[in-house]
Amino acid sequence: MQRLCLLFTICVLFLPGIARAQEAKKPNILFIAIDDQNDWIGCLGGHPQAKTPHIDKIAAQGTVFLNAHCQSPLCNPSRTSLMTGRRPSSTGIYGLSPWFRDVPELADFVTLPQHLHANGYANYSTGKIYHGGYGRRKNDHEFQVLGPPAGVGARPKEKLVNTPAAHPLVDWGTFPHKDEDKGDYQVASWAVDTLNKKPKEPFCLSVGFFLPHVPCYATQKWFDLYPEDELQVPEIIPDDRADTPRFSWYLHWKLPEPRLKFLKEANQWKNLTRSYLACTSFVDAQVGRVIAALEANGYADNTIIVVWSDHGWHIGEKEITGKNTLWDDGTRVPLIFAGPGITAGQRCTKPAELLDIYPTLSELVDAEQPDGLEGHSLVPQLEDAAAERPWPAITTHNHDNHGIRTERWRFIQYADGSRELYDMQADPNEWKNLAGDPQYGSIIEKLAKFLPPESKMPAPNSKHRVLTYTDGIAIWEGEEIKPGDPIPEID
Repeated sequence: MQRLCLLFTICVLFLPGIARAQEAKKPNILFIAIDDQNDWIGCLGGHPQAKTPHIDKIAAQGTVFLNAHCQSPLCNPSRTSLMTGRRPSSTGIYGLSPWFRDVPELADFVTLPQHLHANGYANYSTGKIYHGGYGRRKNDHEFQVLGPPAGVGARPKEKLVNTPAAHPLVDWGTFPHKDEDKGDYQVASWAVDTLNKKPKEPFCLSVGFFLPHVPCYATQKWFDLYPEDELQVPEIIPDDRADTPRFSWYLHWKLPEPRLKFLKEANQWKNLTRSYLACTSFVDAQVGRVIAALEANGYADNTIIVVWSDHGWHIGEKEITGKNTLWDDGTRVPLIFAGPGITAGQRCTKPAELLDIYPTLSELVDAEQPDGLEGHSLVPQLEDAAAERPWPAITTHNHDNHGIRTERWRFIQYADGSRELYDMQADPNEWKNLAGDPQYGSIIEKLAKFLPPESKMPAPNSKHRVLTYTDGIAIWEGEEIKPGDPIPEID
């Protein structure tokens, strides 16, 4: 009896401490999002002059996916897909609204931060993780601690560039202001302060940067990294869209982002290129500040770092600027994992999706993933970059428009049945559409098997950049596109 009493006393006194110790061994997570960041990152090689030493350092310490793609080339559907683990074609979230929680059939999805919280994690979040103010409202329960939201910060009194659509956000350039007055600097400062305060472990600290989303404003020192007389604009060919289907234009029919035609005529192509690169380097410096705080506070050895962007961005390629496309410039994104359980120094060329982040983190923190996730864990590639991966990356923009990306091929099928096919090894710029060549018929047939079996129509209250196609009629943001309508040149 005395031994039993002693055993009971030991259990009462020590087991809670043992449980807490085991809980503390779970790795922390630093979840870094960068808005509208294409592959113009040093380690990705998307632009030969891009300077991103801090992100490159994370890549060297972990595994960088060189062939990673978003689920949708637009903020809200892309982030909704990543955080819920479902494809846009499964949810019907294609536009900048609605917030998925306002759609009854989607309202109870367990998101990634909720899943982590259920497994012992405290969620700290600042900046842009979901689109706009989604996830930050009083009745939202995505994060336990919220820092400042995303924002432009310092702005000039008037627009710097007179763009055709006159949208206040579509602007770029430099003007006298301080880095400390920029929204992303303040987001990084809050993340640094949070780490300095020793947050409860295990924690997931989500840090969402706004730039290089327009307006692409940066201070002069970041522009000085890219001297105008040495700057390279993206490589293009004349009439690049001549062999693409007319339907490809419908995905970005009328938008505030200007066409390449405007950039050339207004002598703004170099200015936009330089502004985007300057903003990218500025954000890289903010990432460096957060990483320095992580290291200074002793968290580096037990923290999984994930760096990602919601979609790519065109700067003249395919005759446009902005997103909303199914080509590599619109879909390819940074995706980097570093930390415990991840092999350092790897460069993986297997196709990966943002959708894979949810199941990957679940496996890395030893949490049983919820039912219904449509991505696949990347842990095999984090251990060995050469590990086989049978799935391609699939990007969807509005219903029944899909891009399929393998290591070698990009296949696109639009809602009207028109197609594109590119050999990404022989033609990385996607200049020659092979879909009409009969010798590639078997390849198209093989790739088409990966098309989602069903694409839901847009969810109720969908709006902003929403395209529908039924009974041969295309509707862009509520207006019919007629077969003879000229393709808009500037807006």
